[in-house]
Amino acid sequence: MKWYQMGEEEVKKATGVLGADGLPQREVDKRLKRVGFNKLDEGESVSALILFFMQFKDFMVLVLLAATLISGLLGEYIDAITIILIILLNGVLGFIQERKAEKSLSALKELSAPQMVVLRDGKWLKVPAATVVPGDVVKLTSGDRVGADIRLLETASLRIEESSLTGESLPVHKHGDRMEQTDLQLGDQANMAFMGTLVTEGQGIGIVVATGMKTEMGKIAHLLQTTETVITPLQRKLEQLGKVLIAVALLLTAMVVVIGVIQGHDAYTMFLAGVSLAVAAIPEGLPAIVTVALALGVQRMIKRRAIVRKLPAVETLGCASVICSDKTGTLTQNKMTVTQVWASGETWHVSGTGYEPHGLFTKGKKETDPKRHRSLHLLLSYGLLCNNSQLKQRTVKKGMLKTKESTAYHIEGDPTEGALLVAAMKAGFSREQLDRQFKRLKEFPFESTRKMMSVVVENEKGQRFVVAKGAPDVILQVSKKIRYRGEQEALTPKRREEVERTIQTMASQALRTIAVAYRPLRPNESVDEAYEAECDLTFIGLQGMIDPPREEVFDSIEECRQAGIKTVMITGDHRLTAAAIAKKLGILPAGGKVIDGTELNHLTDRRLTEMVDQIYVYARVSPEHKLKIVKAMQERGHIVAMTGDGVNDAPAIKAANIGIAMGITGTDVAKEASSLILSDDNFATIRAAIREGRNIYDNIRKFIRYMLASNVGEILVMLFAMLLGMPLPLVATQILWINLVTDGLPAMALGMDQPEGNVMKRPPRHPREGIFARGLAWKIVSRGFMIGVVTLAAFWLTLQANPDDLTRAQSVAFVTLVMAQLIHVFDCRSEYSVFHRNPFENKYLVLAVLSSVLLMLIVIYYPPLQQVFHTVPLTGREWLLIIGMAAIPTVVLGGFRLLKAK
Repeated sequence: MKWYQMGEEEVKKATGVLGADGLPQREVDKRLKRVGFNKLDEGESVSALILFFMQFKDFMVLVLLAATLISGLLGEYIDAITIILIILLNGVLGFIQERKAEKSLSALKELSAPQMVVLRDGKWLKVPAATVVPGDVVKLTSGDRVGADIRLLETASLRIEESSLTGESLPVHKHGDRMEQTDLQLGDQANMAFMGTLVTEGQGIGIVVATGMKTEMGKIAHLLQTTETVITPLQRKLEQLGKVLIAVALLLTAMVVVIGVIQGHDAYTMFLAGVSLAVAAIPEGLPAIVTVALALGVQRMIKRRAIVRKLPAVETLGCASVICSDKTGTLTQNKMTVTQVWASGETWHVSGTGYEPHGLFTKGKKETDPKRHRSLHLLLSYGLLCNNSQLKQRTVKKGMLKTKESTAYHIEGDPTEGALLVAAMKAGFSREQLDRQFKRLKEFPFESTRKMMSVVVENEKGQRFVVAKGAPDVILQVSKKIRYRGEQEALTPKRREEVERTIQTMASQALRTIAVAYRPLRPNESVDEAYEAECDLTFIGLQGMIDPPREEVFDSIEECRQAGIKTVMITGDHRLTAAAIAKKLGILPAGGKVIDGTELNHLTDRRLTEMVDQIYVYARVSPEHKLKIVKAMQERGHIVAMTGDGVNDAPAIKAANIGIAMGITGTDVAKEASSLILSDDNFATIRAAIREGRNIYDNIRKFIRYMLASNVGEILVMLFAMLLGMPLPLVATQILWINLVTDGLPAMALGMDQPEGNVMKRPPRHPREGIFARGLAWKIVSRGFMIGVVTLAAFWLTLQANPDDLTRAQSVAFVTLVMAQLIHVFDCRSEYSVFHRNPFENKYLVLAVLSSVLLMLIVIYYPPLQQVFHTVPLTGREWLLIIGMAAIPTVVLGGFRLLKAK
């Protein structure tokens, strides 16, 4: 259908719009069943069966399977069956890990899915875009991503950027009128909004005419279906590391096999032992464990209200050296409250906090009735007229038994408008009352470029007025008159200076000021554009409001400072207001610089780069300035986390090392450009995310340290035995069992470890830091060497005591190696030593170790498995030897590091 050629009634009839209240929910459910969810078809996902079989494509596993086949042909059925079972168990564990990571990422996609505002059963609701159906009446506002194809009916300065569909880079002006032309291209259909495009300005209401694959975007859905798997820099490093480790492991394994054959050991036995050793020694599961660790970390971040959209952000968080934060809602509560008003040269104080619509107006100590003071009356009532916010209330139950109830007020709309609304209600005005007195004819929405909003209204006598509110300096520029001492007079330089002085005074008290002005319109005067309305205004007065800081932000900023992370405030507020709040929060130190947008405009990029380390507050900046600030910081070598919520913030968010969008106030455009979304818009969540990001990286280092040290120990015990001409300390099935029992659950549990106490008391990690930095390589080699030595020593001592019982000596070596690794895992929890942390703090690790010990005991004491794994029951004296030997690497080296630290 050519929707753009249809009139409003035709569109409603064709889409089955059922009245002025939108679709009822039952009708939505019917249509969802009929047309399906509003989603583009995704490419075929890998089936669970294929994913399972992919676990066995590794070259070394295939070699081991071939060796198993040879074992079977030679009659070694028990060994063959055991190895196959171990391979299958390994495959199941790998499959579970990958499915868990896949589900984690799917959950993230759902969390970051776009939403739309629809009219259902007479109420405007925000619903997931996937549940929108043809015939839904929807509302679009600046910053929204259009979630379906829509025939527009009403618009107010609506512009949509359609480059994703048409290639046209400039936003297109939209209207709701019927178009007579035929065969219009998509870019020329000015009364249509298409799925996937971006609303950059204004508002609009329309009817959904197509969803899912029936949309214009659906016709080119293959462009959206081509997704790339994101490999983080860390995963890339580990892939390269894995190749090196494979080469080293194969070389050492080959040495073990060759030396064993030369010394007279059976060639088949040595081949099977060598392959098993290679499988155990090569950390083929390292990339998978890293992915799972990242996914688990992402899940923990979700619980902390930080939604990760791009996995590289997780490791980049640990390198962050600067956080550039918005003030409103992020550092503050986003509950703007008017506390002072100025009109006609007089100042009043307003009592009350938050959004409670109760308070008093006092001048000095004397209470005032605002309705009896003409200028104050106009200031408050016009602040409510030029306003789209609504005050809502809900009943909140309190107490353990939920028996106590209280009324909680909240604002639907902009917090600044909410403050003006509440101030007017404190004075006794109501929206219903003003709506009866004034009819709104037109609105020019707030834009960051104009820094103001205005409406055209008509009173009961048929007189039209422009009412405007916005930044005081902007309102002053377009004002010619002022109400002063109850009269209207020219805005002379003297009066202008008095207003500016009042603005400065309010700003020094950390108050944000909003100016209100008006202009009567001539009977036939046309005001089709904002510039026609917003001129020759009469200045009424100022409302000064404050957004109280969030209580938890004080500690968060201090903790970031201790972590070597500089916090920078970026705000559109007045310079003095910004400085006052920054000092209160502890962001602005003595001697720290504050600059505003005007100064930024006059600074060259080079000069800003030179100054950027001394600047802590950027005031009165436009979103375009943020990009300049980010680039200057990056030029100085900083890893920058940048917050934002608006459409114009997107370039800076995208350019930052870690782009952070607001989950509540953020536009879809900002969210799509970001790496991280704060679901509560809270600065403390950034702190928590950085803490978690550092911990994830630390945990990856922990299990790399654990796995590689364990693998080094396994290779060296076999290599040293061969070099010393000793019998084999371990058989193939024991080696594979050790790999399964010690590298599986304990390694995963390390990925869930809690952060160390000093994680936020050390400087940010350098982004180019290698995975083996800070002495990790030495810890791996030294601990692996010690594990190999003590295992071989336990083997030799047992063999000396029982020369004719090789199986007993191998059982002791097997248990010593397992126990040494399981004790070593607790040492890996700390960069210092095992004595620096409570070993029972990580309950998952304790359970993993206990389960590994239980499995080991079953192998030792369960008769049917003794034959399979070539083990015998051990005596109490042998257990004392095992525990003593196994503890030596951790206790001795840990104690040495503890003494060295002191």
